[in-house]
Amino acid sequence: MSHDAVPTSTPESRPTSHGGRGKRREGRKRRRGLKITLSVLLVLLLAAGGTVWWLYSHLNGNIKGVDINKALGEDRPEKLPTSGQNLLVLGSDSRAGSENKELGGGAGVSGARSDTALVVHIPEGRQKAVAVSIPRDTLVTRPECTKADGSTLAAKDRVMFNSVYSLVGPACVVKTVEKMSGVRIDHYLEINFAGFKGLVDAIGGVNIDVKEPIHDKKTGLDVEAGPHKFDGTESLKFVRTRYSLSDGTDLSRIGLQQQFLMALLKEVKSQDLLGSPTSAYKIANSATAALTTDEELASLTSLAKFARSMNGVDPDTMETIMLPVEYDKIDHNRVVAVKSRSDALWKAIREDAPIPESAKKSPALGQG
Repeated sequence: MSHDAVPTSTPESRPTSHGGRGKRREGRKRRRGLKITLSVLLVLLLAAGGTVWWLYSHLNGNIKGVDINKALGEDRPEKLPTSGQNLLVLGSDSRAGSENKELGGGAGVSGARSDTALVVHIPEGRQKAVAVSIPRDTLVTRPECTKADGSTLAAKDRVMFNSVYSLVGPACVVKTVEKMSGVRIDHYLEINFAGFKGLVDAIGGVNIDVKEPIHDKKTGLDVEAGPHKFDGTESLKFVRTRYSLSDGTDLSRIGLQQQFLMALLKEVKSQDLLGSPTSAYKIANSATAALTTDEELASLTSLAKFARSMNGVDPDTMETIMLPVEYDKIDHNRVVAVKSRSDALWKAIREDAPIPESAKKSPALGQG
């Protein structure tokens, strides 16, 4: 029977004409209200879906990719004999513009440099990692490389390592590292220091145990020894500090950068990202905006998949060492790799084997 049909059993059960019209009007209103509610809900769902897609597209568009494989071709070292991975992580530093003047740059400074370079070796099993710092002042042999405009830059001996990036770009840095080490670089990640300032602020700061007082006039960082929580600006000053340290060398700054990297990784890993979608987005937005990767990682899905595969690596157990170097005999302001020790270091990484203790000592730091 239709819900709108009028029963005909008895006069007592028959509704009045006004009551029937009233119920029919209420029924139509309810159905109309339900349709409006469903329509609004559908619009909201579509809007939410569109927002999610916009967020994904926005984050995905933040990531810049470099086609390292195409640039380097086939003449490269062999991949690891295991499932281990080797990453080259660069901290690029552009100090041009007035906004960076207070951080030790200057309005007249142009271009960008690779102020930090780490070869990160993740052995088979991906439960630990070793980060090898290459001092920016290391004299290296730069191989022949192709510039962005297609022209060729000839090979050259005794060039400063960090000059390779500013002259030719990231692909040539990878090529230089592979030639000097014989280690195949599987992935490339570049973090822009000015951009990572936003990442530090997004995670609420980074806890650092400052080993010695820092009163640096160039960066403006003025802190005593002890635990500190640095915001993004202070963190950028910290990783750029050099001249106010005990020996004032770039090798001491590397120690600060390694310490900061470990603290940053630990802080990111401790964040309750699932419990706070807003914080998760802020962190992801800041991280991707400051990031350049090789083409294989240059998408949000690829990067997330790679990050999940690295989830077993504990920052607390990550070993940070420096390429064994000594001061150059001709130019005492530069360092060169100690061949016997650096050869042993790179050989261990190529074979995915433990690194000998002797390969972890650097005469330039007064070790062994």
